[in-house]
Amino acid sequence: MSSRMQQPLYILSSESSRTHGQAAQDSNIRAGKAVASAVRTTLGPRGMDKMLVDSSGTVVITNDGATILEEMDIEHPAAQMIVEVAETQEEAVGDGTTTAAVLTGELLAHAEDLLEQDLHPTVIVEGYTEAAELAQEAIDAQIFDVDLDDDRLQKVAESSMTGKGTGDVTADALAKHVVKAVRMVYEDNDGRFDSDDVRVLTHTGASSSATELVEGVVIDKDRVNDTMPKSVEDATVAVLDAKLDVRKGEADTEYNITSADQLDAAIKAEDEELRGYAKTFADADVDVVFCTKAISDRVAGYLAKEGILAFKSVSDSDARAIANATGAKRLGTPSDIDESDFGHADSVSLQKYGDDELTFIEGGAASKAVTLFLRGGTEHVVDELERAVNDAIDVVVAALDKGGVVPGAGGTEIAIADHIRAEAAGIEGRKQLAVEAFADAVESLPRTLAENTGMDPIDALVDLRAHFKKEGTAGIISNGRTGEIGDPVEHGILDPAAVKREAVESGTEAATMIVRIDDVIAAE
Repeated sequence: MSSRMQQPLYILSSESSRTHGQAAQDSNIRAGKAVASAVRTTLGPRGMDKMLVDSSGTVVITNDGATILEEMDIEHPAAQMIVEVAETQEEAVGDGTTTAAVLTGELLAHAEDLLEQDLHPTVIVEGYTEAAELAQEAIDAQIFDVDLDDDRLQKVAESSMTGKGTGDVTADALAKHVVKAVRMVYEDNDGRFDSDDVRVLTHTGASSSATELVEGVVIDKDRVNDTMPKSVEDATVAVLDAKLDVRKGEADTEYNITSADQLDAAIKAEDEELRGYAKTFADADVDVVFCTKAISDRVAGYLAKEGILAFKSVSDSDARAIANATGAKRLGTPSDIDESDFGHADSVSLQKYGDDELTFIEGGAASKAVTLFLRGGTEHVVDELERAVNDAIDVVVAALDKGGVVPGAGGTEIAIADHIRAEAAGIEGRKQLAVEAFADAVESLPRTLAENTGMDPIDALVDLRAHFKKEGTAGIISNGRTGEIGDPVEHGILDPAAVKREAVESGTEAATMIVRIDDVIAAE
């Protein structure tokens, strides 16, 4: 036996697992495709909903791609990257999460076919990257060179909400509220938009048609004392980030009281401290106090005697919105306050909805803030309405801020695929196959729309191409029972260009990153 023979060298822990080569690529691609297929049937106006039940029995019913992927318990690292694509899409533009996830899955599926044809992963990545640049060119060419008036913005908002449990009639009404809300904030804040300026509050107990737009901030809080006024006109507002209770020392201390006089003095000192809080605000002519921390019952009683309306445990986001709307500063202490620290509102009032009382702060003196007060029959309904309306707000802002609108209903995707195929003929080498595969992957989006609408996906795709060549635009138009080929613009189906750009960019990045992985080393 040769003395040069050596024992095997182990560089990984015995508890680690390793998958490499084609097996690693196949595993990652399958995982990505599986995640994309989970949301595919939710795409479009006739997409279906998903019911998600967690380990504690909590139920979420939604059509929103980002919510579905967030609620799913996904462990595979490659599949988790598809979830991150949806999260990126949601954070960047607020809509198009299902589109981004499905596109990523289709890019992976076509990459799998190319790998089986012996194309090197680097060639696929180069082809996809070049095709993505062509896709961005096609998106830019589809942008309407028109002013985004309220009617067009309403179409953008309605297109975003259609199919998300809102219903056609409700979607139209909600779209008008959304556009009016965003316009009000834009015009009063000199074209600046802060997400806190358009708030969404939900409450069950009425149909979604009872939704209203409130010019101000609405919070789900009741006053701390029932003898306080229920409404205040021309209100001076203070926002406080401090507890209104007896002060406690930093160290644990004990006090020995040896006589009744000492006890009376201690109680009197404590009482004077608590009365002092109310007197401080009363002397400053404050009408309403919003406190993010606790207010003791005794302080609440003294505030009530001074005629001051007060609220405790106000959330940080609510306090920030109130401060922004009224012009109030957030105070760290109730002492040493000045008139410039306070804000102003035309009115602060409590209104009863079912068993709950909500507080309306209207007519803020600083920036314009509005609240979309959503109603629905059940918690599941209002939760889905809230997701739909938040998406609609985001797409309206994206249309105004980030480059206009393009045809929806698959129209832009057909234009992208046509442009990529036209340019692919001039690309040399095997990379051309990857570029053409990218076009096929993009076309899977209108094909999926057609399938979800009840049309034959292959026939629909052929008709879409023919209609696009003849008319210059084509999309899947839902007519209530099934779908038909038509002009998305004529039917008012519009999407922000930013949604398409982001879906192409993030989807391509994720797909190319997964395709390049040929070794997976996992620790147990």
